[in-house]
Amino acid sequence: MVKVTSIEQALKGTLSKGKTAPKKASKTPSFYPADDAKFPLKRAAVVKNQTKLRASITPGTILILLAGHFKGKRVIFLRQLDSGLLLVCGPYGVNGVPVKRVNQCYVIATSTKIDVAGVDTKKFDDKYFKKPSKDRSKKSETDFFEEKTEKKELPASYVADNKALDAAIAPKVAAVPHLAGFMATKFTLKSGDRPHEMKF
Repeated sequence: MVKVTSIEQALKGTLSKGKTAPKKASKTPSFYPADDAKFPLKRAAVVKNQTKLRASITPGTILILLAGHFKGKRVIFLRQLDSGLLLVCGPYGVNGVPVKRVNQCYVIATSTKIDVAGVDTKKFDDKYFKKPSKDRSKKSETDFFEEKTEKKELPASYVADNKALDAAIAPKVAAVPHLAGFMATKFTLKSGDRPHEMKF
């Protein structure tokens, strides 16, 4: 062993045979950034395919709505939109359901069908049902209390399109005996009913 003869030699950490201790490759940093460094995540490209339509749902099929404002109502399926949602209508003159979009997981397909081959639905797409953006700008306290809540009215074009669609579908509904009364009644379940054994 090497004798330590001075304080300097002791501080240098002299080892056997006069060799000094190996220096560390890198010191631990004394400063860390306050925020974590953000790195872009590598994600696989997501391909958005149209939702597969159930085999029981075809154009003209009578559907039963299971959720929403019109739950229990019977509607007519017209076609599937690019977003995968179903384009349906009451029609409005029969049961008060206007043309709207519905997710297929919230409907029951029945065995009743009508012919909707001649009905034009090209103007009804996903952009047609998009609502206008709201004004989210910050308002002062006086503007907040002075703001008056106006009654929302449907656009005149939407009302006209519903009337035109009703005029095209109404003769097809009237051609089937008792179909108008069937469409106007709500679907309900009573105590003792077994939905899993029902044939819709």
